[in-house]
Amino acid sequence: MAIRWLGPTLRFPSPNSADVDGVVAVGGDCSTARLLLAYRSGIFPWPLSDTMPLFWFSPDPRWVVPTAEAHLPRSLRKQMRRGLYEVRCDTAFEAVIDACSAVPRTGQSGTWIIPELREGFVALHRMGYAHSIEAWQDGTLVGGLYGLALGRAFFGESMFALAPDASKVAFATLLANLHQWGFDFIDCQTRTEHLLRFGAISWTRRQYLDALATALKSEDRVGKWLFELDPAAAALAMRE
Repeated sequence: MAIRWLGPTLRFPSPNSADVDGVVAVGGDCSTARLLLAYRSGIFPWPLSDTMPLFWFSPDPRWVVPTAEAHLPRSLRKQMRRGLYEVRCDTAFEAVIDACSAVPRTGQSGTWIIPELREGFVALHRMGYAHSIEAWQDGTLVGGLYGLALGRAFFGESMFALAPDASKVAFATLLANLHQWGFDFIDCQTRTEHLLRFGAISWTRRQYLDALATALKSEDRVGKWLFELDPAAAALAMRE
């Protein structure tokens, strides 16, 4: 199947047209309008380098964490109840995305968070769609993640940790609060051992697109986020 090249028109092929590697299209840009359309269509960008055209993916299977089925490892629960980290939202978005881009990745010589993609997500953050979840220790940012929220779906993009379990505490606190707010799932895109410990499961592309369509029927939670549950309360709210 031939991969479609995107032109200036704001349009994507069907995610069901993806090739065996999940590639739907190549080209286009990281404008906020295109990024929002992509995620609402079940497609996400995954740049291979800043010297190549953009690649847009819709993998099959797709890995997600359903918020109602998420759980915590016992050791992390104890860590969260100790209160070692303070978890904040949307107070250091650019610092989080820059820290994520600086994390060494196994088998990768660089980062997929190219300048164009960074610029697009920073703009989405200013619009109230993209969010940073931050772990702080003694006033220092030591871990976190960022992603995009649409309807009752959260699309996790990347995370980093400079202190033990910092990103895990941030992610678990996010999970508990999303469940409290009625979100359906976190889209993890691909499988990782880290996310399996929180209850990540695989959906077929059809399952994912159906769940996404349902989630998008709800109003977007736009604007700066403020969690109702801190890490200790989130630990109590989630099952093992």
